Amino acid sequence: MAAAFERHGFFVKSPRIGCVRVQPLPRRQQEVLQATVHHYVDTIEPVGSRTLVQRFGIKASSATVRSAMGALEQRGLLTQPHTSAGRVPSPQGYRHYVDCLLPQPGAGAHHLERELTQLSLRWAALDDLLLQLARRLTDFTGLMSLISPPQRSHCQLKAIRLVRNDDRLLVMLVGDSSQTHHLNLRLPHGSANQVDALERWTDDQLQQSRQLDWSCLPKQLQACGRALQDALDKGDPFHSPTDQGALVHGVSRLVAEPEFSDSARVRPLLDLMDHDPAAFIPGDGLTSERVWIGKEHPQSALRHCSVVQSSYRSGDGAVGQVALIGPMRMGYATAKAAVNSVARTLERLLS
Repeated sequence: MAAAFERHGFFVKSPRIGCVRVQPLPRRQQEVLQATVHHYVDTIEPVGSRTLVQRFGIKASSATVRSAMGALEQRGLLTQPHTSAGRVPSPQGYRHYVDCLLPQPGAGAHHLERELTQLSLRWAALDDLLLQLARRLTDFTGLMSLISPPQRSHCQLKAIRLVRNDDRLLVMLVGDSSQTHHLNLRLPHGSANQVDALERWTDDQLQQSRQLDWSCLPKQLQACGRALQDALDKGDPFHSPTDQGALVHGVSRLVAEPEFSDSARVRPLLDLMDHDPAAFIPGDGLTSERVWIGKEHPQSALRHCSVVQSSYRSGDGAVGQVALIGPMRMGYATAKAAVNSVARTLERLLS
């Protein structure tokens, strides 16, 4: 059995530690589920027991394999799209496959990794590098790729410095990552003598609780303090309006998949891409990699898709995301290996 799977570029392995979404499967059901996934990825056709036995060399009778397929259907891992038709994987089946039965990536993934290892930062701008890598991901996998540039999480305010200049108040905000931002405010009439005391008050607040509790602002500092509060409340002062959005490549590959021949499935995807492409790849930098399958993704527009995602960090600690998006019927082992290779390459080049 293992040799037959290896001929098709994959093999069966026992459920790994941490696979907790479903109960462990008997060996025969593992073989049948993995074979069904690979057949459907290759052919987009429901499959019956006889085909699985013949194609993958399962050492069991068609009746035994049919019984295993029935058990998998009862568990919700396979589904039958039409009466008298063969079975196809369900979203839960893909989840179990990814968590417990994912094979090692093939030789192509190792070739891609060697290719990226030789890559140097020869492009003039970061977006050129990201676009080249996004194109390579799509060419290699046939899936839509997205790469977001590295961005910092919210910067914590560390200190405030105030300087009075005639009727203006010059404000320097210092973040915990040595970022600075400057404000130029109109000094409220009669508040010039409050500036030094307001700076001492902000220092005490930030040292004690790392935030400004404006409800504790002394009455004698109200005029100058409220002007500063109003300026800070207008938005995150460390947010740069020039932040790059996610780079996308291979949209035509995605919409050409048979699963998206229905315009009702495609329209929400295109709308999301137009308005917020970064929403395809949610990430906070805390999880290095993740596979979203169908409705697991927070965006309802992706309920018919899978997203294979990996994060990377630049030398200054900023976090970006690399992802492949396609139908649930995708080569997960290759996709995971590809996004991880690109993420590691970006960390190397940007460190």
